[in-house]
Amino acid sequence: MAMMPRMELRQGQSLVMTPQLLQAIKLLQLSHLELQNFVEGELERNPLLERDEGPEQPARADDADSPHAADAESFARAESLHTQEGMEGRLGTGLDNVFQNEQPTAARSEASGADSLPIVGGAYGATGGSFDGDPEGFESSLTADASLHDHLVAQLDLAVVTPAERIIGRHIIDAVDDSGYLGEPLAEIAERLGVATDRVETVLRVIQSFDPSGVAARDVAECLAIQLRDRNRFDPAMQALVANLHLVAKRDFAALKRLCGVDDEDIADMVGEIRRLDPKPGRAFGGSAAETVVPDVFIRAAPDGSWLIDLNPDTLPRLLVNQTYHARVSRAARNDADKAFIAECLQTANWLTRSLEQRARTILKVASEIVRQQDGFFAHGVEHLRPLNLKTVADAIGMHESTVSRVTSNKYLTCSRGVFEMKYFFSAAIAATGYGEAHSAEAVRFRIKQMIDDESPSAVLSDDAIVTRLKDGGIDIARRTVAKYRESLRIPSSMERRREKVAMAAAER
Repeated sequence: MAMMPRMELRQGQSLVMTPQLLQAIKLLQLSHLELQNFVEGELERNPLLERDEGPEQPARADDADSPHAADAESFARAESLHTQEGMEGRLGTGLDNVFQNEQPTAARSEASGADSLPIVGGAYGATGGSFDGDPEGFESSLTADASLHDHLVAQLDLAVVTPAERIIGRHIIDAVDDSGYLGEPLAEIAERLGVATDRVETVLRVIQSFDPSGVAARDVAECLAIQLRDRNRFDPAMQALVANLHLVAKRDFAALKRLCGVDDEDIADMVGEIRRLDPKPGRAFGGSAAETVVPDVFIRAAPDGSWLIDLNPDTLPRLLVNQTYHARVSRAARNDADKAFIAECLQTANWLTRSLEQRARTILKVASEIVRQQDGFFAHGVEHLRPLNLKTVADAIGMHESTVSRVTSNKYLTCSRGVFEMKYFFSAAIAATGYGEAHSAEAVRFRIKQMIDDESPSAVLSDDAIVTRLKDGGIDIARRTVAKYRESLRIPSSMERRREKVAMAAAER
């Protein structure tokens, strides 16, 4: 057969991911804060996009070509509110009983005599002034929360005199993290400053005497030791206990008694005192402000027993495409580059508004199906949580599993039982004994926790005993699965729990 080049016409189908489609997919998996940042960037880049502030905002005048027309009108309206006539027209009532026809400020001052107090700027607050004529208002007297760094620096300036030691102290404080621990070895600080390590160690001891107690420690043992010294409780027995914190974590009280040379009552008191200490002394000051979880979906019970599912309007960016501005700048475009830029901005703006609307509809659709599948949880609690996977929800709403996965990532819903991440409602299935219905892994984990919480000191449940009880309740589960769930709940083993309960009982006696 001869080999020769030739041309052929073939027809086929392929999926092309356009930039707009990629953007729509990206929007699905963004959290509330990430979406806000993304929209802010688009508002800065695209001149045709603007916020939909609602009916409270004044309408844009058609003949206001000047960009400052709206600002001038708003300023004039705000100025009119400072007069009696303006406020009467705004409120639709008379204010004669409030604004009395007094004399001007200068005349009032003369009439009241030389002992009268001068009033700066007419009335207090009219120009943002204060009673003593300070141009700064009430906001200047507000205080911000002091950070741990500033708190330590203020104490360093009082405790250290020489400039060299202050510089060393500043570097040590800069290396203290938000929890209050020194996060950099002293040798590195000494090498960076070109001083001896012993000198850095001396300054560190001074900083470790600062408030809060235990700050600038290099590990948990040193942090607890500093706090115990401040309480005058760091005796030899307590030193041995702090040196063996791993045994405290394992609740091996028998070994601790031998090492510390104390009896059951003393070891219980010592462990109790250790637990009353603060292993993170810097958390009282905190670092960056913690972000509050904002739910994307509200779920409320309806009078007829069904569920009302609403999107949180605060998490939905409201954008508009300014068609009037687009028509104006299109007429003023002078070359092809300007026209192409304006056309691209219009296409991007239209696509973004449609993508945000589609995102909201998709979240609502997925949340509605989750509520339908997990009706027992919302009505009766976590024990009635059903096993659920992405494919079940995707098939029910006619979407792909990857779409459901993106929608449920970093999204939260709130109900009468609290705020939950949407991923929480997807859990593996645990087989039931016999022909019963499968159980949710989260519900089984909750039942394990309940059993351990209800156990008595004389009858601590082992993993095998928990397996037996679960099988009696219709749950077919292996011992290693129980151990895995128990460890995920940070519950110690039965031996460690028994040691702790015996020690606590002895201390109570």
